[in-house]
Amino acid sequence: MQTVNQLLQRKGFDVATINSKASVFEALELMADKGIGSLVVMEENSIAGLFSERDYARNIILKGRTSKDTRVEEIMTSQVIVVRPDQTMEECMAIMTDKRVRHLPVMRNNELVGIISIGDLVKAIIEEQQFVIDQLVSYING
Repeated sequence: MQTVNQLLQRKGFDVATINSKASVFEALELMADKGIGSLVVMEENSIAGLFSERDYARNIILKGRTSKDTRVEEIMTSQVIVVRPDQTMEECMAIMTDKRVRHLPVMRNNELVGIISIGDLVKAIIEEQQFVIDQLVSYING
């Protein structure tokens, strides 16, 4: 099973971040520009939270708030679960399933080095399984 670091080497180590004082509207613009579903919320060099489309849907739309008048810190998820680069994709999938989260920031020595999503894991697992299938078919066919 691959590690988070191996996955990030293929995917890339870029992480989109935003300050907790930014408006939700600014966060949504950034997410739309980058084609992503979450942002790591930073305060100085530390993770303060995670902002996702789910936070927006549950805390802005359903509560009748406006994205321009609400700051990210007011609705972000502040209990952020992080993983290390040496953890396996299987471990991450178990964490995501158990904790019902879709994004895991990756930390190395208290430094944010990447982020993985449930989509990243599913794609990597499917690729890994396809490789094994191809190898078995090749072996069987001689």
